Order: sequence, then C-alpha cells, then structure tokens
Amino acid sequence: MPVLNDEVPDEGDFDAGRRRGEFDDITPEDFIRGSGHGNPPGWLGPADISRARRQLPIAYVEIVPIRTDDLGRVSRIGSLLHVSDDGSIERTLITGRVLFHESIREAIARNVAKDLGDIALPMLPQSLQPFTVAEFFPTPGLSEYYDPRQHAITLCYVVPIAGDCKPQDETLDVEWVDPRGEMMETFIRQMTNGHGRIVRQALAWLDL
Repeated sequence: MPVLNDEVPDEGDFDAGRRRGEFDDITPEDFIRGSGHGNPPGWLGPADISRARRQLPIAYVEIVPIRTDDLGRVSRIGSLLHVSDDGSIERTLITGRVLFHESIREAIARNVAKDLGDIALPMLPQSLQPFTVAEFFPTPGLSEYYDPRQHAITLCYVVPIAGDCKPQDETLDVEWVDPRGEMMETFIRQMTNGHGRIVRQALAWLDL
C-alpha cells in the first residue's frame, strides 16, 4: 500500500494511487478548461463527491458580480437565475467548489466562466482577502446559511465583470440591478438560504 507523508491512506483514497510528480505538467489553464479528458485533475465523480459531502466540510467561493462605470464606481449588482438540484428556478450568486490542486484565484475564474461564459472578463481581486466567510450547514437552524447537501465553508468576493455575459450550464440568465434602486431589495428577498445576506454584506463592504 502506498504511503504518503507517513499517512496510510484508506482504500479508495484519492491520493492512494498517485505517483510522485503526477501533477508536475499540469498548468493553471488545465484547471479552468480541463486537461483534455473532460474534467480538471482531481475532479470527483458523483458518488465520490456525495461521500465527501457527508463526511467533510467543502471549500467554496461565492462571487457577487458587479458592473462599474468609467470612474470605477459600482453601477450594477448582478444575480443569477439558476436551475436548482430539485429542478426549481432560484435567484442566486456565482458559487462553486475549490477543486483539488486549484488556487482560490483559479477557482474564481473557473466558476465565473462556468456561469457567465468565456468572455465575461472578470477582473480578479488583487487581494484574496474575502469580504466575508459564510459557513453553510446541512441542518436548518444551525446558521443563517443553509445548504441541504453539505457543510460548506465559503469565501465571498466582489468581482467586477468587464465583458459580455452568456449564461452557461444551469444558469438561465444574469440580471443586473442598480444597487441604490428599489429593485435591489426585491432581488435580495428572492435569494434564499443566506445568499441574500451575503449580498447585503457585499453592499456594506462597498459602502453602498
């Protein structure tokens, strides 16, 4: 049985069969676009991710997309119309896991591209300090953040979007609203499970 760093892995452990130097030729682009085999390195299949979600906290990033004017002032806040796991339509934000061997910066870029398309042109933050950290629990009532699938620790960022958005995957549409307008409050109320609170914290962080 292979031993890594004095640890004896369990049967089926991802690293159990990994060869030393296996990821030496992997580039950041492989994690954003895939390595030619359909998924980025370290991607877990449905059964494996379900098992991990039952046993481990999962690292996530959540992105509040914004538009800015020529002077860099926030002019619009974005939200997504998204197909949920049960097939219903919900208003939410850009969110997704941080994959194995993927940096937080790469995770932000990949998840923006996954939801908004390849020409969204996110302006990635210079600092990786999130404006808040949200801890989602699978048990209602433990936190104002709720995710029935898992215990997720989510790093939250505000990311300006400079390009055109072409919704992808399970994202049906992206809608933009004036953060100072009447519709902002309506959009926030339509977000469930704590995502609306994340938007409120983003607005406070932006001094809006």
